[in-house]
Amino acid sequence: MLSKETLETYRRMTPGERLEQALRMTQESIPALFEGTPEMVDKRFEMLARENDARNRNMLAAIARTRVRR
Repeated sequence: MLSKETLETYRRMTPGERLEQALRMTQESIPALFEGTPEMVDKRFEMLARENDARNRNMLAAIARTRVRR
C-alpha cells in the first residue's frame, strides 16, 4: 500500500512524468528478470506469462459483461 504522501506526489505528476517514471523503473528492473539459474529465469517468465494470461482473461470477461445481451 502506498503512503498518502506518495499517492499525492503521483497525483501532482503530469501524465508524461508518470510515464517517464514508469519507463525508468521498468528499465531498472529488467536486469533482475535474468538473475539466477536458467531454470529460475524460465520459471520466472512462465509465472509472468500465467499472470498476464489470467489478467487478460479477467479483462475480457469484464468487457463481455458490459456488452448488451440480445
